[in-house]
Amino acid sequence: MAKKSNADYLAQCKSRIEASRRWRKDDGYDATWRRMTDMYKGRHFDDYRTEDRILVNISFSTINVISPSISVNYPKITVNAVSPENAPQAVIAEAVTNYWWKHRDIRSHFRRAVKDMLTFGHGWVKVGYRFVEEEDTKGGDTEVSDPVSGGEPTAHSVILEDSPFAERVSPNDVFVDPDGTSMHDIRWIAQRVRRPIEDVKQDKRYNKTARENVKVMAVSRYADDPSRKKIYDKNAGYAEVYEFYDIASNLMCIFSEHGDNYLIKPTLMPYSFGQPFVMLRNYEVPDHFYPMGDLESIELLQKELNETRTQMMNHRKKFARKYLYKESAFDQLGRTALESDIDNVMVPVISDENLASVVTAFPAVINPPEFYNQTQLIIGDIDRVSGVSEFQRGGVSEIRRTATESSLMQDAANARTSDKLATVEQSIAEIGRRMVLLAQQYMIGEQVARVMGKDGEPVWVNFDRDYLQGDFDFEVAAGSTQPANESFRRQMALQMVDALAPFAGAGIIDMGKLAAYVLQMGFGVKNPDEFITSPPPQQGMGPAGPAGAPPVPAEAMPPEMQAMLAAQQQQQQPPLQ
Repeated sequence: MAKKSNADYLAQCKSRIEASRRWRKDDGYDATWRRMTDMYKGRHFDDYRTEDRILVNISFSTINVISPSISVNYPKITVNAVSPENAPQAVIAEAVTNYWWKHRDIRSHFRRAVKDMLTFGHGWVKVGYRFVEEEDTKGGDTEVSDPVSGGEPTAHSVILEDSPFAERVSPNDVFVDPDGTSMHDIRWIAQRVRRPIEDVKQDKRYNKTARENVKVMAVSRYADDPSRKKIYDKNAGYAEVYEFYDIASNLMCIFSEHGDNYLIKPTLMPYSFGQPFVMLRNYEVPDHFYPMGDLESIELLQKELNETRTQMMNHRKKFARKYLYKESAFDQLGRTALESDIDNVMVPVISDENLASVVTAFPAVINPPEFYNQTQLIIGDIDRVSGVSEFQRGGVSEIRRTATESSLMQDAANARTSDKLATVEQSIAEIGRRMVLLAQQYMIGEQVARVMGKDGEPVWVNFDRDYLQGDFDFEVAAGSTQPANESFRRQMALQMVDALAPFAGAGIIDMGKLAAYVLQMGFGVKNPDEFITSPPPQQGMGPAGPAGAPPVPAEAMPPEMQAMLAAQQQQQQPPLQ
């Protein structure tokens, strides 16, 4: 088969993106994602009415109960060497990866991707390498290695950034192969990047002819005249640039939607692991690429809850006490007193008729009490479908339960959260693996990472690309991204002390290390050694206690024990010759 020309390949890439766009529209994915966004924001009504309507945003509560429980803290990424000779490098790789996660602010991007996963059903994180340098305007003698020129020293330049990055990508800007069912069988993936057209035209990485022909695709929503659909200033507005990754051919290219040339021609993928996107998947749908989110399954229940509460509010407004009275039985003073809301007011009646026939209460239609129980019924259905319990939402059950029952209910409620937590931890491990692979491939100089020492003090580690070489396995410590439950940790530490107390007298437990563990893990003390003193030197010791236990000083014994010990020592002395 003859090799395709660049023009044919560019047309094929654009047709693939257009096919993916039509697939998302025809199958309703774009519309569903817009509705889920509106549900989270509290825009649940499609039309406008003059009557009042009530909105109870359980969708917002559901997302913000699950999200902090799986991605609130910094992860503890552990790195293990595949072969024994790479064990020292694994220690450095682990420290550097955790340092990058904090210092490069990856957690904020990852938490946004987790919220995308819960809302839309999936989230995207792009992992790449960023190398930024600028000329030294002060005219210094700085010399650094330039990866573009093959590592030759370049004078008068300063490296501003030389490290991997991980950033969140909007689900609306990622297009995938419509025939794929997972990330393992897609043939291509592309990202739409909206950039100011002026930046595109000045980006020297792009082909000069192609960047000059880039057209404006959108204007700012806060432009002077946002109603204009066309803009005639070629240096204003935004251009849409596509990064296309052909997984089957291991090629990547960059182009604009309406350009006839490549901004960057097809070339081999720059990363050793292939395409740079990590996908966070929520509830899998068999034989479908896009998973379901937590809001899609409760959408109808959310609308029913809003409708029910609106009906209740309108009923309360219509329920007002009214009275039927005979107009001729009251003068103006009597009618004023009758309409007054002041307690114990005298109402004069000028008629001689029976008072029972003068004023009577107007009968009001009262809905059955079951009508007001619909709210709790719907919220119970939402909790059952979403897997978020009443305890997790911060509610207090009306039924008294024992501690064991509450613990069992909490464990059952956490089962679905644990599944999401496993997905989050697997994605974090994959991101960490790719960051280390990029550092092995592109890092050119020596860097410094700040890590925490044994006692919590900062330690600075110098490393370069050679320190990170090797094949490693990446894992995330279970539960490290969950909120820290201080009372639970303290309780577990104290339970450990109670469990090991019978072994303390046998001498098989190092009490100093046990005390340090309790202070550090149970109470968060960073330097527990400051609270622990070494035992005094043992002098004048008496007989030993239990096997392995330290002997008891003679001075600490009661007087009776001291007299008995002195008598035993006299009996053991040899007779005088």
